[in-house]
Amino acid sequence: MESPRTMASRDWGKAIAVGLINGIALAAILIATLKSGISPMPAPLGLLFADTLFGRHLPVPVGIAFHLAYVTFWSVVFIVFFRPRLAFSSVVLLAAGLWIFALLVFVPFVGWGFFGMAVGPRIAIGLLINHALFALFLWGLSKAFFRDERRPAENV
Repeated sequence: MESPRTMASRDWGKAIAVGLINGIALAAILIATLKSGISPMPAPLGLLFADTLFGRHLPVPVGIAFHLAYVTFWSVVFIVFFRPRLAFSSVVLLAAGLWIFALLVFVPFVGWGFFGMAVGPRIAIGLLINHALFALFLWGLSKAFFRDERRPAENV
Protein backbone atom coordinates (compact mmCIF):
# COMPACT_ATOMS: atom_id res chain seq x y z
CA MET A 1 0.00 0.00 0.00
CA GLU A 2 1.33 3.42 -0.94
CA SER A 3 1.88 5.67 2.06
CA PRO A 4 0.54 9.25 2.11
CA ARG A 5 4.12 10.53 2.19
CA THR A 6 4.95 8.86 -1.12
CA MET A 7 1.83 9.78 -3.06
CA ALA A 8 2.77 11.97 -6.02
CA SER A 9 1.64 15.62 -6.07
CA ARG A 10 -0.40 14.89 -9.18
CA ASP A 11 -2.22 12.11 -7.31
CA TRP A 12 -2.98 14.45 -4.40
CA GLY A 13 -4.53 16.84 -6.90
CA LYS A 14 -6.58 14.03 -8.44
CA ALA A 15 -7.74 12.90 -4.98
CA ILE A 16 -8.86 16.44 -4.11
CA ALA A 17 -10.63 16.69 -7.49
CA VAL A 18 -12.47 13.42 -6.77
CA GLY A 19 -13.60 14.83 -3.42
CA LEU A 20 -14.73 18.14 -4.86
CA ILE A 21 -16.64 16.54 -7.74
CA ASN A 22 -18.25 14.09 -5.32
CA GLY A 23 -19.18 16.95 -2.97
CA ILE A 24 -20.60 19.11 -5.76
CA ALA A 25 -22.67 16.23 -7.18
CA LEU A 26 -24.03 15.38 -3.74
CA ALA A 27 -24.72 19.06 -2.92
CA ALA A 28 -26.68 19.43 -6.17
CA ILE A 29 -28.81 16.38 -5.31
CA LEU A 30 -29.32 17.53 -1.71
CA ILE A 31 -30.31 21.04 -2.73
CA ALA A 32 -32.69 19.72 -5.41
CA THR A 33 -34.39 17.34 -2.99
CA LEU A 34 -34.69 20.05 -0.34
CA LYS A 35 -36.17 22.56 -2.79
CA SER A 36 -38.59 20.00 -4.21
CA GLY A 37 -39.75 18.94 -0.75
CA ILE A 38 -38.83 15.26 -1.12
CA SER A 39 -35.90 15.42 1.30
CA PRO A 40 -36.66 14.16 4.80
CA MET A 41 -34.29 16.81 6.15
CA PRO A 42 -35.89 19.98 7.49
CA ALA A 43 -32.72 21.91 6.56
CA PRO A 44 -29.31 21.25 4.98
CA LEU A 45 -27.23 19.45 7.62
CA GLY A 46 -23.98 21.22 6.65
CA LEU A 47 -25.60 24.64 7.03
CA LEU A 48 -27.31 23.70 10.28
CA PHE A 49 -23.99 22.38 11.61
CA ALA A 50 -22.26 25.67 10.73
CA ASP A 51 -25.14 27.68 12.26
CA THR A 52 -24.93 25.66 15.49
CA LEU A 53 -21.14 25.80 15.59
CA PHE A 54 -21.03 29.59 15.21
CA GLY A 55 -24.22 30.26 17.16
CA ARG A 56 -25.92 32.29 14.44
CA HIS A 57 -27.67 31.88 11.11
CA LEU A 58 -25.20 31.81 8.21
CA PRO A 59 -25.76 32.07 4.46
CA VAL A 60 -26.27 28.90 2.40
CA PRO A 61 -22.81 29.07 0.75
CA VAL A 62 -21.23 28.54 4.19
CA GLY A 63 -23.18 25.30 4.57
CA ILE A 64 -22.12 24.22 1.10
CA ALA A 65 -18.49 25.00 1.97
CA PHE A 66 -18.75 22.86 5.12
CA HIS A 67 -20.31 20.06 3.07
CA LEU A 68 -17.61 20.28 0.37
CA ALA A 69 -14.82 20.29 2.97
CA TYR A 70 -16.27 17.23 4.74
CA VAL A 71 -16.87 15.22 1.56
CA THR A 72 -13.50 16.18 0.09
CA PHE A 73 -11.65 15.29 3.30
CA TRP A 74 -13.17 11.81 3.53
CA SER A 75 -12.77 11.20 -0.20
CA VAL A 76 -9.06 12.02 0.04
CA VAL A 77 -8.68 9.83 3.15
CA PHE A 78 -10.25 6.93 1.27
CA ILE A 79 -7.95 7.36 -1.74
CA VAL A 80 -4.80 7.81 0.36
CA PHE A 81 -5.37 4.70 2.42
CA PHE A 82 -7.03 2.37 -0.07
CA ARG A 83 -5.20 3.14 -3.27
CA PRO A 84 -4.17 1.30 -5.46
CA ARG A 85 -6.86 -1.28 -4.48
CA LEU A 86 -10.02 0.82 -4.48
CA ALA A 87 -12.37 -1.97 -3.45
CA PHE A 88 -16.11 -1.32 -3.36
CA SER A 89 -16.34 -3.05 0.02
CA SER A 90 -13.88 -0.52 1.47
CA VAL A 91 -15.90 2.47 0.29
CA VAL A 92 -19.11 0.88 1.61
CA LEU A 93 -17.49 0.42 5.04
CA LEU A 94 -16.32 4.04 5.02
CA ALA A 95 -19.78 5.31 4.06
CA ALA A 96 -21.45 3.12 6.71
CA GLY A 97 -19.04 4.38 9.36
CA LEU A 98 -19.66 8.00 8.35
CA TRP A 99 -23.44 7.37 8.40
CA ILE A 100 -23.25 6.08 11.98
CA PHE A 101 -20.95 8.98 12.92
CA ALA A 102 -23.43 11.46 11.45
CA LEU A 103 -26.33 9.87 13.34
CA LEU A 104 -24.44 9.83 16.65
CA VAL A 105 -22.54 13.14 16.43
CA PHE A 106 -23.73 15.59 13.75
CA VAL A 107 -27.45 14.98 14.02
CA PRO A 108 -27.60 15.35 17.83
CA PHE A 109 -25.27 18.38 17.62
CA VAL A 110 -27.78 20.27 15.46
CA GLY A 111 -30.67 19.36 17.77
CA TRP A 112 -32.28 16.51 15.85
CA GLY A 113 -31.48 13.92 18.56
CA PHE A 114 -29.68 10.60 18.25
CA PHE A 115 -30.47 8.99 14.91
CA GLY A 116 -32.61 12.06 14.13
CA MET A 117 -35.43 10.76 16.31
CA ALA A 118 -36.31 14.25 17.60
CA VAL A 119 -37.37 15.01 14.01
CA GLY A 120 -38.40 11.53 12.91
CA PRO A 121 -37.05 8.22 11.62
CA ARG A 122 -36.92 9.52 8.05
CA ILE A 123 -33.74 11.45 8.96
CA ALA A 124 -31.78 8.19 9.35
CA ILE A 125 -33.14 6.86 6.03
CA GLY A 126 -32.35 10.13 4.24
CA LEU A 127 -28.81 10.11 5.59
CA LEU A 128 -28.44 6.46 4.59
CA ILE A 129 -29.37 7.35 1.01
CA ASN A 130 -26.95 10.30 1.07
CA HIS A 131 -24.13 8.08 2.30
CA ALA A 132 -24.95 5.37 -0.25
CA LEU A 133 -24.67 7.99 -3.01
CA PHE A 134 -21.41 9.21 -1.44
CA ALA A 135 -20.05 5.65 -1.65
CA LEU A 136 -21.19 5.10 -5.25
CA PHE A 137 -19.83 8.42 -6.48
CA LEU A 138 -16.55 8.06 -4.57
CA TRP A 139 -15.95 4.57 -5.87
CA GLY A 140 -16.80 5.46 -9.47
CA LEU A 141 -14.79 8.69 -9.46
CA SER A 142 -11.83 6.98 -7.79
CA LYS A 143 -11.84 4.24 -10.40
CA ALA A 144 -12.07 6.83 -13.19
CA PHE A 145 -9.34 9.10 -11.85
CA PHE A 146 -6.97 6.35 -10.71
CA ARG A 147 -7.43 3.90 -13.54
CA ASP A 148 -4.56 1.42 -13.64
CA GLU A 149 -2.75 2.43 -16.78
CA ARG A 150 -0.25 -0.43 -16.63
CA ARG A 151 -0.96 -3.21 -19.07
CA PRO A 152 0.14 -6.77 -18.45
CA ALA A 153 3.32 -7.75 -20.24
CA GLU A 154 2.72 -9.55 -23.48
CA ASN A 155 3.82 -13.16 -23.62
CA VAL A 156 6.87 -13.51 -25.82
